[in-house]
Amino acid sequence: MSQQFTHLHVHSHYSVLDGMSKVPDIVDKCIANGMYSVALTDHGVMYGMKEFADYVGKVNGKTKSAIKEQEAILSDAERSEADKQTAQAEIDKLRAKIFKPIYGVEAYCARRRLTDKDGSIRATDPETGRESVLDRSGWHLILLAKNKEGYKSLCKLVSVSWIDGFYGKPRIDKDLIAKYHEGVIC
Repeated sequence: MSQQFTHLHVHSHYSVLDGMSKVPDIVDKCIANGMYSVALTDHGVMYGMKEFADYVGKVNGKTKSAIKEQEAILSDAERSEADKQTAQAEIDKLRAKIFKPIYGVEAYCARRRLTDKDGSIRATDPETGRESVLDRSGWHLILLAKNKEGYKSLCKLVSVSWIDGFYGKPRIDKDLIAKYHEGVIC
């Protein structure tokens, strides 16, 4: 039995300078490698989500059509019990191949508050050792939507990061996460 694996941090070409793959190529590569889910987490944006949802819907459409064909066998009173058992086994196999898109974002979380924009305060980045302006820097934080409410929360977080939190990068802070945390996995 093979081990299931899901990447929860994948950048597409919408992550400028960090991602190169187009959304359909990511999905196709996952399926080719036996992975039936992936999280799209571009830097500070959710530009690829519609394309992601549309392409996954197209890919899953073929599988869902095949499931409906097998369900028709199950509901046919004239079919034998053996045919129905075979159809149910096929449905189970097909359901395991439905691709699950996971919607997310790699947010920039401000070190202090998203409204802080003081260019005179400097800090040393613990990862790189480079000095930078404190409020322009921030930590990367992966946020995933666990349901429709989570998707709405992510949309709100990303929107506020660009409108109110932008200072070199679109930033959020812990207070904003506390406000829009419903359905979000951090």
